[in-house]
Amino acid sequence: MSIIQKRVLISVLSVLLVSGLAVVGFGWYLYNNLKGTAHKVYEPTSRTNYVSKDPGVTKTAKAVNSDNLPFTVLVMGVDQRPGDQGRSDTMMLLAANPQKNDLLMVSIPRDTRTTIVGRDVEDKINHAYAFGGVNMSVQTVESFLDFPVDYYVKVNMEGFAKVVDLLGGVKVTNPFAFDYEGHKFDKGELHLNGELALSYSRMRYDDPRGDFGRTARQRDIIQQVMKNALTVSSLTKASDMLEEIGSNVKTDISFDTMKDMLINYRPKIEKIEQQEISGQGRMINGIWYYIVDQGERDKIHELLKKHQEQEVQPSLN
Repeated sequence: MSIIQKRVLISVLSVLLVSGLAVVGFGWYLYNNLKGTAHKVYEPTSRTNYVSKDPGVTKTAKAVNSDNLPFTVLVMGVDQRPGDQGRSDTMMLLAANPQKNDLLMVSIPRDTRTTIVGRDVEDKINHAYAFGGVNMSVQTVESFLDFPVDYYVKVNMEGFAKVVDLLGGVKVTNPFAFDYEGHKFDKGELHLNGELALSYSRMRYDDPRGDFGRTARQRDIIQQVMKNALTVSSLTKASDMLEEIGSNVKTDISFDTMKDMLINYRPKIEKIEQQEISGQGRMINGIWYYIVDQGERDKIHELLKKHQEQEVQPSLN
């Protein structure tokens, strides 16, 4: 090998080494930032594990581990402004079962009338957060569906808009034209910044499907944000995004559990099944409520129960 060839080889190897170190350094930086963000958003609750009235529901809370056990997460989107506790305007119960390779997403209408646990009054389910924060919200959902909730994730929707901006906005397909909060949303494909995305997700009174239509738009935006987040390659964007998440998200999922979910659960989720809760709107004492009868609640309970069933592993003996 000539001196020139050796120099070229050394130069190439040097570039590869520096590039490799840069990738490792970038990964290490993101890992530490992610770990710091996970500790910042971690906010455990003092609630006790819910015990279902159904003896067939045998799973216990905090079941996530490397054994691929099913688990549930209550996701709450909270409109929280200065000086106001806010309400959980978005409530979705996610049921994951790696053994079945899918995720069940149950959307809970915000105006659903039910007993608020801890106050013993009939009210809109989203008022539970205003009355007693995360604890009361989770306990009320558990009582409403008679099914345990393992974890919660609370997102401040005002901060969510900033994340959308950091990702360059989101693209959605609007099924019909409407005006809301001074903004005009045409029918068809739209590119929305954070402020517009938040406004787009809030409208419900002019939607033929009411709260169901609004929830569908929120799901579209959340899915687009997740898709865009996976393509983030800029160190500045990744760092800024983690900072916004740290300031606007709270959860009782620990960092170790998050890692376990990403490693052992996420690769096995191949599809998302969406389920809406059926009911009827009704005025009671001048207030509009969404009434869900016991039959529908039992139906959703059985759906969750069946979805979370664990397959019996064959004995090796």
